[in-house]
Amino acid sequence: MAPLSLLALLSLAGCGERMTGDVLRGGIPARTNLHLASGLPPESVRTVARREFGWRVIYQPAAAPPNAESRAAVALCGLERRAPLRIVQQPRLDPTADPGARIFDIYCA
Repeated sequence: MAPLSLLALLSLAGCGERMTGDVLRGGIPARTNLHLASGLPPESVRTVARREFGWRVIYQPAAAPPNAESRAAVALCGLERRAPLRIVQQPRLDPTADPGARIFDIYCA
């Protein structure tokens, strides 16, 4: 009976979440919590995504501190060991999807 229970235990241990070796552009491990890495309060962050040009962030300014965009730029570009170059506001294509949310792109040097 012991070999059977050992086999079952090993089979179950093989299931589940595994760490990934995937890397985003800029050398950032894919398992990095980008919402947390943005430096913005969790209740304000909607989306943080690595894009070809840099970073795109969607957030609720009402739930964020002053200078939230520049703080996020410093934090996210810092993941790549680069300085922020510029921040560009993006228009909302569907303002009813998340009322009050803003979209901005971060370009790193």
